Formats: sequence, C-alpha cells, structure tokens
Amino acid sequence: MNTAITDSDLTAARKDWGDSLVSISRAFEDSGIDTAIELAGDLIDRIYGYNFEPVMFKPTLASGEYTFRPTREGCLSYYVGHNPDYPVDSGFGIKGWRSVVSKTSNSCLQGEVALWMGRVKLTDKNGNITEVDKSWGYKRDEEGVLRIILHHSSLPYDPG
Repeated sequence: MNTAITDSDLTAARKDWGDSLVSISRAFEDSGIDTAIELAGDLIDRIYGYNFEPVMFKPTLASGEYTFRPTREGCLSYYVGHNPDYPVDSGFGIKGWRSVVSKTSNSCLQGEVALWMGRVKLTDKNGNITEVDKSWGYKRDEEGVLRIILHHSSLPYDPG
C-alpha cells in the first residue's frame, strides 16, 4: 500500500475539516449543544491524531494556561465550549460558520508526513468573514488514515 501523502490528500483533508466545521455550526443551531458536541467529537476522532500521540494544537482564540491543547478534551472544548475545565472557551465551532475556503501558501510532502501552511477564510451565517493563518501537520496512522498531528492557528498580524 502506498502511504505517501499527496497534495490531493492535503486538499481533501482541508475540505473535510472545513465541511465538518460548518456541520458543527449548523447542528448547534438546529439541534443544540449535545448534537454539536457529538459531531465535534466525531471530527476529532476522524481527523486528529489523538488516538496515537499527543497533538500539537494551538487554537486561534486560546491563551494563558489554555493556549495549547495536546489532549482530545482540550480540543473538543475549543470547538464547542461548555466545559468548566476550559472556562474561556466559547466554542469556535459553533460560531455560525457557513463556508470555509483555504488558500495554500506552501506545503511539504515527506512520505507519510506532510506540512501545509496557508490562509483559511471562514464565512458566517451573516456573511461576516474571518481569516486565519493556519499550519497543519499530517501523518498517516497504522490504517493509512491521514491524521492532523499539528494544528497552529493565528489571526493575521495587523501593524495598524
């Protein structure tokens, strides 16, 4: 089995992440937090590498002792909030997202490991656009599933 990661694998992974984020937002609006938590958990279990190693996850809107999220619980809290152990989390995944589009700056393919960097444009239900700079690191697990092992996100620097 060829396990080398390709550019098309990275494109599919980013699309899956974005589509899942939109699904979480819609589920929250249509069915409430319990359904959103379930979908966010499915997203994490399907595309993040928490099943075989800590993930290097630095979310956009995280700070202090909650800046880094090496555990599944911390990741889930970031996406949907509602966790008293992470009191600053408001739920990035339940912000009404309707569209997620990524633009590649660069990628590095190294067999079963790959890195991607670029800008992600998120559009909410009111048409407001949020752009974030992202870096993702991917690795194939033992079954050949592409997993996020590094996720760094930040708001673009504005010197003005």
